Formats: sequence, C-alpha cells, structure tokens
Amino acid sequence: MRRYAADTWRSMEKLAFPSGLPSDRVHREGPGWREPVPETTPTNIAAYIWSVIAAERLEIISHDEARERLTRTIQTLEAMNRPHGFFANDIDPRSGKLLSASPVDASPRRPLISTVDNAWMAMALMMVVNIRPDLAPSANRLLDAMDFGFLYDFYDDHDPIHQPGLLRVGYWVDENSFYGHYGMLNTEARMASYIAIARGQLPPDHYYRMYRTLPTEVAPQEQTPTGDIREYKGVKVFEGAYNYLDMRVVPSWGGSMFEALMVTLFVPEAAWAPNSWGVNHPLYVRGQIEHGLREMKYGYWGFSPAFRPTGGYEVYGVKGLGTNPDGYLSFDAAWGLPPHMATLTTGSIHGVVTPHAAFLALPFAPREAMDNIYALKDRFPVYGPLGFQDSVDVSSGMVSGYVLALDQGMIMAAIANELADDFMQKAFTTGPVEKAIRPLVAVEEFTAGAPGRYPTAHHFQPQLTRLSRNVPEIKR
Repeated sequence: MRRYAADTWRSMEKLAFPSGLPSDRVHREGPGWREPVPETTPTNIAAYIWSVIAAERLEIISHDEARERLTRTIQTLEAMNRPHGFFANDIDPRSGKLLSASPVDASPRRPLISTVDNAWMAMALMMVVNIRPDLAPSANRLLDAMDFGFLYDFYDDHDPIHQPGLLRVGYWVDENSFYGHYGMLNTEARMASYIAIARGQLPPDHYYRMYRTLPTEVAPQEQTPTGDIREYKGVKVFEGAYNYLDMRVVPSWGGSMFEALMVTLFVPEAAWAPNSWGVNHPLYVRGQIEHGLREMKYGYWGFSPAFRPTGGYEVYGVKGLGTNPDGYLSFDAAWGLPPHMATLTTGSIHGVVTPHAAFLALPFAPREAMDNIYALKDRFPVYGPLGFQDSVDVSSGMVSGYVLALDQGMIMAAIANELADDFMQKAFTTGPVEKAIRPLVAVEEFTAGAPGRYPTAHHFQPQLTRLSRNVPEIKR
C-alpha cells in the first residue's frame, strides 16, 4: 500500500504545473510520457490539494514541501476569475485562466459553474482550514465567497416540480442561466449537499428531498423500485430500493463506484448512518464484485468512469446498480474496437476494469479489494512508475495509457485512510461537518438488505477493522 501511494504521488507530481494547478491527465507514449494536457477542472485541483495532504501524512513528502505546494495552489486560486464566488470549469492549469477553446481539438468552451465540481473544491479547502492553520485565512476567504445557496431551488409546497428543494446541476455564466437539478441521493453530488448544510447555506431538510430511487412518475428507470415511506424532518421519504442478485440496494444514477463511494473517502457515512449507508455501501460493493466475478465472469471487478483502453473518456458501471435506463455498462463491445484490436480476442465482450474502483471498496471489502488490485497488477501491464493506469480491458489485456488527476487522487485518499486511521475523513469532517451532518443522517433507515455476508448494520461494524493494524505505525 505504501508503494502504491508513493508511485501514485509521482503521477500527481507529473501532472502539476508551476502554478500549483494540475492537468486533467497525462498520456503514455512508448516508454515515457507526453506533456500533461493543458486543461483542468475545479475537481482536479481539489484532488491535487487532498493528494498533497495525503502525501504529507504518509511521509512521502515533507511538511515544508506540502506547505510550499499548497501555498502556490491557493495563491493561484486567489488570482483567478471567480464568477459569483465559484470556480468555472475548463481552466488552463498553466495560468489559472478560463479556456475559451479546447487545447486538444479547438472546440469552443463556455464558462460553466458546476455545482459538484465546486463542492469538491470547497471540500479540499475545508481540509486545508482544518489541518493547516498557516493557510486557513486564505482558504477561508475563498470558501466564504462560495455560497451554494446561489445554486439552490428552495422548496415550495405549491410548486414542488419547479421548486423542488434541490441543488442545480450548474450555471452558464455567459447566459446567466441555471440548468437541471441533482435529484438522486446516491451520487457524488451529495458532497455539495453536505457542505452547504454544514455551512448553513441550505436547510437540513434538503437532504431528505433527494430521491433514494426516482419516483416512477418522474422518469423511466431500470426497474420499478419497492420500499416503505418514512418521515424525517417533516419530509415524507420513499425509501425505495432495487433488487439485484438477491440483494436490495439503493441505486446510484449509473451504477458506478465513484458515484456511490467517492464521498466515503471524506465522510464516514457507514459509521454515522448504520441503518442506511452502513447497509448500502457494503451491498453496493458486493454487487460490483458479483457482477464482475459471477455474472460476467471477467475474473476481475471494479467499474467506474475512466479513460478507456482504446481512447476517450467512458462511463463504466453495473447497470443493475443504476437507475439510468440507458445504463452504464461494464464493457466495450468488440465491434467498437479499432480493426487492429478486433483480432486479439475471440470473445465479444471486453470487460473494462478501473483500478481506482477497487481502492474505493477497501473499507467495505478489504480482502477482496486487495486481492483484486494485486491480480490486476500481476496479470496486466497496468502498473508502472506513475502508479495504476486508468483502465484495462481484461479480455484483450490492453490498458488505457492514461493517468487522470481525479482517479489518482481517489487512490491517494483511499490509501491515506487505510494506513493513517481514516485521516482524510477526519481532516474534512472535524468541526461543523460532523456537528451538522452526523445527527442528520443517523436517523434514516433504508430498505436495502440481503442474506449473506454484508446484510445488516450490526454486521457492518466488524468489517471496519483497518489494514493499518498490520503495518508499522506512521509518524504524525
């Protein structure tokens, strides 16, 4: 695990520009690597910030180096154009300026405030405030300008369709217009809800206005959910779940690992909410494992959005764990491969496994996750001096050739939690987040469950034995 962390940190060093901002990705070329792509997002910058924090905690870099890196990043952030106090997407990491065109294909880019991207930026800045007193004033100034109430549609009993009490997906700066709502609870966007509630920018009942499963009258979905209606904070909640492989699971949007579990890198949801997340997270991981090993018989598992082996970004997942009727799939069809690849396998299904997904599973299925990670590393050329590449086609053996800042950042955070007593969670939740969010989520009871290994809340707590008990103590 320490070796994985050290090599993954090298990828973050490779991605970082002198500005203190990271590139979105870098691509292997022969035995070496190209220059990082000169584009990034607020989420990538956040991943770099928390990776610096993780690398310092794991003693991969010194305290002084961490301070210098974080100072440089925050100084660049302070100088950036921040419409309505937020960070727009499509940033040039060399300067911090907004991109008007893609550096890859020159396609036009419009200034967009993404709610979820800004949530991850705010989360990383809150970590800085909690653990770096020397940088806290600067980080707080950035945070104070980020009022998520700007992106919120207040609930109106008389018009719940148009005023649903949900966060907007984003805001087009050039049109002064909002679009969409984040309605599903089990997605990475709930980080925005946690932050905004903890900072007093949204009412707590907003948490219970998000859908556990989509109402059947709202949109078509993968299956008709079943469950009970329960009331929290004066809100009647349909505690729906899907049936999948003899389990009842609260689905994500697409059935991918990062949607359901990225938040758990920083919020101990399973421990805080043992009758909801404490049941669902282990079952969701179990669904991913059984899909890869039993249902599809890939021999490997872990499906999440990534750069595909044949190029381009793709969303991978387990369709049965998602509510999206189109579904995220765990494979690329053989006909979609370029001609020179089509002859490498006689199979028609090319399962694509993403290493960061297995790292997200560590708290819930540690032995299975470590076995899967080791098997990928042992069987395929997916691991190298910059850590794990983004994905591997387990049918052909072709790997993606890319490392992405976000996915490497998730690996760094997962390892820091395992080897340093949940350090990333504590660095974020200490203070107002735990005070506001823990009692809010603690009372809920999902209708998820299953016979077998991870069925109930009381069965979950013994699973929390940390791998850190089997490694030397890390100095603080």
